[in-house]
Amino acid sequence: MAKYLAQVIVMGVQVVGRAFVRALRQEFAESQAAARARGSSAGQHSAAATSISGMSLTEAQQILNAFSLNAEEIQKNYEHLFKVNSTAVGGSFYLQSKVFRAKERLDEELNIEAQQKGESQQSTET
Repeated sequence: MAKYLAQVIVMGVQVVGRAFVRALRQEFAESQAAARARGSSAGQHSAAATSISGMSLTEAQQILNAFSLNAEEIQKNYEHLFKVNSTAVGGSFYLQSKVFRAKERLDEELNIEAQQKGESQQSTET
């Protein structure tokens, strides 16, 4: 009986160990891809905005359900979610603040895009 129990424990440890190693490899690959993406100039500005706001672009887009950087769509979704989560109507201050931070993050991304377009237009004019 003890022999079978030991075999089950060893097999369980092996399965968990393999899953852990696979997860580490996947995380390393994703980290490398993110580092490559940050290597471009747009990535550097976006990474700086992420570190300042504490929220990634993807997270902000998911919160506001705005997957294209369209200022009108962002504003419309922001206003709706901000009103719905107002404490005056029984909403959550935490969720309302997440919506506000998501809007700030997406506005920063829009500013970065506008700056880059302005810089590229200046370089083509010269």
